[in-house]
Amino acid sequence: MHYLHTMVRVTDIDTSLRFWCDGLGLAEVSRNEYPDAKFTLIFLAAPDDKDAFAKTRAPALELTYNWDSDEVYDEGRNFGHLAYAVDDIYALCQHLQEMGIVINRPPRDGRMAFIRSPDHISVELLQIGDPKPVAEPWASMPNTGKW
Repeated sequence: MHYLHTMVRVTDIDTSLRFWCDGLGLAEVSRNEYPDAKFTLIFLAAPDDKDAFAKTRAPALELTYNWDSDEVYDEGRNFGHLAYAVDDIYALCQHLQEMGIVINRPPRDGRMAFIRSPDHISVELLQIGDPKPVAEPWASMPNTGKW
């Protein structure tokens, strides 16, 4: 497993980039717009992490901008999730379930799952490489709670 990114929601891209890039010195290393879902993802990396991001897409700060949201995110809601790449998403989710941890968003696609910490911090798990073949019980397992 290795750390990928932390996601925070932002309400103004330019103001956010001024803070994170101009102020703290992070560099924009990736930007993707999703018109159908109406959001933009911008990944930032520290100067010493830019080469690592080019190879592994980590470590990074993910800024998420929702186009049509007038919501002002308060403390806690502006924080999105932590993300980790894992060797075998099915095996890890099985292990977590056996520990009594709820899989909030099961890995139905063999690629992504979400869990929450005891303090309600969302954690995204992403399969390293190609998604695993779709398999039960994950394929038909519904979402549970918030993620």
